[in-house]
Amino acid sequence: MQTQISANDVLGVFRGDEVRLFVAAASITVGLVAIGFSFIRQRFDRLLSFFAWFAAQYGFRLWMQSGIYRLMAHPSVAIDRLQMALNIFASIPAFLFFEASGLIGRAGRVIVQAACLLGLCLIASVFLGVPLRWIDNSNSIVVIAGSVSAMFLAFRQPAITKDAVVFRVGLTAFVVFVLWTNVVELLGGRASVEFYGFAALLCCLGYVAAHRALDRDQQLSTIHQELEIARRIQLSILPAASPRLEHFSVATRYKPMTSVAGDFYEVLQSGTGAIGLLVADVSGHGVPAALIASMVKVAIQAQCHRQHDPAGLLAGVNEALCGNAQNQFVTAGYVFLDPTRDKLCYAGAGHPPMFVLRSGQVSRIEENGLVLALMPTAAYSSTTQSLLRGDRILLYTDGIIEAAAANGEEFGYDRLSHLLQKSSSSTAEQAADLILEAVSAWSPTQSDDLTIIVCDYKPDYAQRLSMDA
Repeated sequence: MQTQISANDVLGVFRGDEVRLFVAAASITVGLVAIGFSFIRQRFDRLLSFFAWFAAQYGFRLWMQSGIYRLMAHPSVAIDRLQMALNIFASIPAFLFFEASGLIGRAGRVIVQAACLLGLCLIASVFLGVPLRWIDNSNSIVVIAGSVSAMFLAFRQPAITKDAVVFRVGLTAFVVFVLWTNVVELLGGRASVEFYGFAALLCCLGYVAAHRALDRDQQLSTIHQELEIARRIQLSILPAASPRLEHFSVATRYKPMTSVAGDFYEVLQSGTGAIGLLVADVSGHGVPAALIASMVKVAIQAQCHRQHDPAGLLAGVNEALCGNAQNQFVTAGYVFLDPTRDKLCYAGAGHPPMFVLRSGQVSRIEENGLVLALMPTAAYSSTTQSLLRGDRILLYTDGIIEAAAANGEEFGYDRLSHLLQKSSSSTAEQAADLILEAVSAWSPTQSDDLTIIVCDYKPDYAQRLSMDA
């Protein structure tokens, strides 16, 4: 019989506390989710952090005030004092959350700091043995005074957005219920409707969070569309395909790290059959680097009359970029290949060395000046060397040699040299694919833009016959 009565008592208490327990569970869940989100973001957000603290603690406080908990816990003075301490402590993150919302200004910060300090003093008095009734009344006065003052300051500032209006509605509902509960208890009555106001606040915050999430999705969609347009525009400034040349076979590979990149390459042709090959790398990544790369394109087109003079071309490009690159710099390597004289002329601007594969042996050619866009008066020099039919030229950006494996080891010059040597019997297209595939396999996580230019100086018919023999 006693068991049946106890079960009915528990069921009756549970039915009377259904809403309170639901709000308590929802509060704790929301608080834990907010805490998890803060850890994921790896940055401290005062509004989110204080709300997480407030929600989780408020839910735990509701649970301890429920009839179910009172049935489970044995009545004691220690439990009563602990509940009082938690009841007071719950107001501290609530005030801090109110202040972090930005609705109450500087004057509100003083009120919040005073309310939090008084709250801490009341908590200390709980454990010093001060009568609980006196502490409860004092806490009600602090909560009433702080809430009224904060609400008065909040409504002095106009709500600009719909989210701000909804947020204020939730806060107002919560504060009204808090005031009602504390006034009734201060007058000697008993009220247990405060959690309805908190439920309204949670609903309003949920609406604001959902609305902002939808806005962010729309913004991200717009950004993705704009990036796709920017990607197509950037690809349009690059050579559409490897050019068909009488004396040379050119293969290019371009693999940006993001939708748009700071790498750039160009093939300049002349009426004599000579060509100029340029590869450039803008510091940084993404849209800013891509914009500077577009400027490099314009600057190079303006220097086409100097394509036979690598040092002069780089000097002209540098002069055009200085003052317009927004503190970003550009490295570049440019080689002019002249089949009429069997000569190559190379100049660099802080760029990795050019590789030349000749008769199965790889050599590096490096003639570097200052990076572009740093000093308008920078001078550049070039080196002229012989160009033999059958030579293979390799230009690239530093993303190739700096590609890092999982252990941090870089791909490096030696591996690149070995790959170029290994490709001696392959076409320029096959060599470019071999290098790009090897770098991608070495570093599955791409951390920089990758650009490759492979150029073969085609052997003439007589040489091809002798080579075959």
